[in-house]
Amino acid sequence: MATTSTSTKKILDLNGRKITLIGTAHVSPESVAEVKDALSAQMPECVAVELDEKRYESMTNPDLYRDLDIIKVLKRGEALLVLANLILGSFQRRMGNNVGVKPGDEMRAAIDLAQEKNIPFSLVDRSIKVTLNRAWAKNSFWGKCKLLAALISSAFSKEEVSAEEIEALKKENEMDSMMAELSDFLPTVKEVLIDERDRYLAAHIWESKNSGGEKAKSVTAVLGAGHLPGVQKHLEAIAAGSENSDTQEISTVPPKGIGSKILGWTIPALIVALIAAGFWFGGKKMGGQFLGAWIVWNGALAALGTLLAAGHPLAILAAFAGAPITSLCPLVGVGLVAGIVQAAVKKPKVRDMETLADDSTTIKGFYKNRITRVLLVFFLSSLGSSIGTFAAGASIVKELGEKIMNLIG
Repeated sequence: MATTSTSTKKILDLNGRKITLIGTAHVSPESVAEVKDALSAQMPECVAVELDEKRYESMTNPDLYRDLDIIKVLKRGEALLVLANLILGSFQRRMGNNVGVKPGDEMRAAIDLAQEKNIPFSLVDRSIKVTLNRAWAKNSFWGKCKLLAALISSAFSKEEVSAEEIEALKKENEMDSMMAELSDFLPTVKEVLIDERDRYLAAHIWESKNSGGEKAKSVTAVLGAGHLPGVQKHLEAIAAGSENSDTQEISTVPPKGIGSKILGWTIPALIVALIAAGFWFGGKKMGGQFLGAWIVWNGALAALGTLLAAGHPLAILAAFAGAPITSLCPLVGVGLVAGIVQAAVKKPKVRDMETLADDSTTIKGFYKNRITRVLLVFFLSSLGSSIGTFAAGASIVKELGEKIMNLIG
């Protein structure tokens, strides 16, 4: 078992199979050139690329968003997934604009060259939907808040990244520093986005097939430089027999535990109980006061979130009216209600679908595009309602506590 390596390339001899790992920065013109040179020189039996089916489809089909039905996205509960995808994509596009390449150009170059030379290629990354859903599901409440903050920060950051800084991303010492920072800030996200995907990528690179349907004896894999150390470790473990290539365990979203399901109904039940206690201890006056506080806090903050998203007046009204009700039912969120109303009264046009990717790179574009505005309405109305739930709950508990203390006194 031998290894030859540079900062961006590792050539592994594993049980007689030659696996070459080429580490790239996804918006690097040098990476594109390196991929082309390596594939032309090596002519492997299979080319593996760090893409999943959806990202490959979006890369090869520029009109993919023309068929996007935003109302169906909301109903399927995929609004946050689409929003996160757009934000992550916009960040990479802004970086690529500075050096004249598009995100994933090195992957496209690898696939184009493989097809030109009749070499099979394999998509070896995990579904982005599974990855993001696992990152969300496995996070604590505080972790979810930090993840959202990081996404929003990257979406609206105006930081310029030079070509030199992009190339530095491929150096192991730079990547080690970034991984350590991510691990400290969001350990669960680092586990899902990096560690799990290292294992997934390695397993699927190992299983890459040649044109005859057998395991390829030579594979060239093109992947982000940050994955090189982890993927190499897992490949060597698989070759040594201490690890297998079964990734079923990390290929699905973990189901909600019974505790999470109970908690989802606990807060609404507690709110209802507190309002009922207001009627019990303070009569109609206090009970009505508690009910009013619940409606005002929840409705007002959900409406404010919709207003901040530049939502239509009817969407703002729907958020105000819907939040106090949906907050008591975990099955439906106010973001769904406000988002559907926004999409119905400001129906996205073909132009919005055609310019979605570019519009998502700026704050102005996010508000101008009717699709991203629906997503903003969904997100900010939901955020406002969540804050309103805790604010109303705290207000009711305070008032009820004072009433009980007065009765006791």
